[in-house]
Formats: sequence, C-alpha cells, structure tokens
Amino acid sequence: MPEDPVHELRELVDSLSDWLRYQRRLGWRGVSGQRPSPPQDREKPFEPSLEEIRAEMGDCRRCKLYGGRTHLVFGDGPSDARLMFVGEAPGADEDRQGVPFVGAAGQLLNKMLTNLGLRREEVYIANILKSRPPGNRDPEADEIAACLPFLEKQIKAIRPRVIVTLGRISTQALLGTKEPLTRLRGHWQRYDNIRVMPTFHPSYLLRAPQERRKTWDDMQQVMEYLTGHEEA
Repeated sequence: MPEDPVHELRELVDSLSDWLRYQRRLGWRGVSGQRPSPPQDREKPFEPSLEEIRAEMGDCRRCKLYGGRTHLVFGDGPSDARLMFVGEAPGADEDRQGVPFVGAAGQLLNKMLTNLGLRREEVYIANILKSRPPGNRDPEADEIAACLPFLEKQIKAIRPRVIVTLGRISTQALLGTKEPLTRLRGHWQRYDNIRVMPTFHPSYLLRAPQERRKTWDDMQQVMEYLTGHEEA
C-alpha cells in the first residue's frame, strides 16, 4: 500500500525542523524579513549645460582680444553630438556672423562632412579661442589659458564619442603637448577618456590640396569607429 501522504508530510516537516535547529546551533540567524536595499547610485557631478556655459562667459573680457571682436564665437551644433570638431580661432567671417567655420575653410569642412554622409547639424564645432585674433594671427599663450577652460566645459557638457582637432594649435592646446602635428595626425589620442583624432586644418588644406587625402584617411578612421560604436 502507498504510504499515507499526511504521514509523509509530517516526516518532511520534522526533518526540516531538525535541520533548522542544527543550522541555528551553527550560528545561522535565518532569513531577514526585510529586502536588501538596492544599491544607491553614486551622486553624479553637476555639469553645466551649454546654455549655462555661454551665460557664464557673458561679454567675455578675460583676455585682450575682446576689444577687437565683433561677436564672441561660442560654438555651433547639438548638445548631444557624437562627433565634435575643434579649431583654433574665429576668422573674419566667423567674427562677423558669430558662428564657427562659415568662411572658405568652413565651406571645405562642410563639403567633407557631406562626402562622409554627415550633415553639419549633426556635429558640434568650436574653437580654442572664442574671439578673433587681429589679422588672424596665431593665438597667444595667455589667450589660450583664458579661453581653454570654457572649451573644456563644452566638451564635458556634450561628451562626444570622438573629437577631431583641426590643426597644430588646437591639437597641442587640447592635448597639452608640444608634439608636432605631423607626428600626431592619423593616430588616435585621448582627452578625458574621449578619443581624439588630430588632422589638418581646412585652411591649410586650401593652401595644400595635396594633403587632403591624408585628412580624408583620418576621417575614415573616425567614421569606422563611430559606425562600430553606434548607440543601441
């Protein structure tokens, strides 16, 4: 005859009770009635928005360039851009319009973006300096020192996947190096855990069109990386 199921259940309960008493003697305190608290997210550091950074700059007079400018050239593009370009300083057209890369060099940059299958509206463009140096001369050390912190804040606000530095000055200023551009271009660098691709400035390519192939090769590396790291 099959055993009485009630008898089997009692034996099972007795066995379980004996096991629990044994475990308590070993120091087990049982299962807590409270669920463990979920891990708390670490407090994220506050990063100002692009609008707040621009407001902080105001009518910037932190360097001597303010007296000769028409417009402060802050930057142009979406706040969540995956790709960011950094040049050195505004030229005459940029100073007049208050927008970076709108002159002849900007037209070449736009053409390159189109050939890469990108629209200018998809990328963020800025410069090391926000005010035009007289005669389009190279930025000086004190001017870079006054302006670079705002570019760094822009980068933190945007957090692009890739930064392309255009020309020697922007590359050396952002990376904090004296290495010549000829050694750096075409090779991945790092800024604050963001990939950086140094390449030639479009204004240089206007004067040396034979170098455009090198910049195109640099941008192919950038596009391959971005394509391989698409957002899920």
